[in-house]
Amino acid sequence: MNKRLLIPIAFFGLAAVLYFGLFRDPREVPSPLIGKPAPAFTLSLLDKPDGRFSPADMKGKVWLLNVWASWCPNCKDEHPYLLDMKAKGVVPIIGLNYKDKRDLGLDVLRKTGDPYTVNAFDPEGKAALDWGVYGAPETFLIDREGIIRAKHIGPVTPEIVERKFAPYFR
Repeated sequence: MNKRLLIPIAFFGLAAVLYFGLFRDPREVPSPLIGKPAPAFTLSLLDKPDGRFSPADMKGKVWLLNVWASWCPNCKDEHPYLLDMKAKGVVPIIGLNYKDKRDLGLDVLRKTGDPYTVNAFDPEGKAALDWGVYGAPETFLIDREGIIRAKHIGPVTPEIVERKFAPYFR
């Protein structure tokens, strides 16, 4: 092949990829974990440093893992809806306090309410890394067998829950 053609072909190929990328929703990044077992971890609890939580503790239940932090503005946006879900008993919500300071996370929950059944503390984000988390908030739905069935990047809303998660609650 003529070397002079390689540059225009590469340019137009890259331009096409970038053009189509402009129209994709960044919150719809497909997770390679969908359909696979939830990654294992054992972390201390945010409110009880001597307590422990592991996803294995939720075996047999459908549940949400909500990754949040005190420094996260979008986490504050979803917080009232998570409180409402807890009040209605929709599904257990496990918090994963991500790259945070224990006292700051506890202060947020004290002031705004605690929507979580349990809150695991991941100060360095090591457990979250295994889940493919790269920011907060991110929410995963895990089924009774411990398989991740859905993931949402960004704040949870009633529409997101109805569209992505509710089919697994029924």
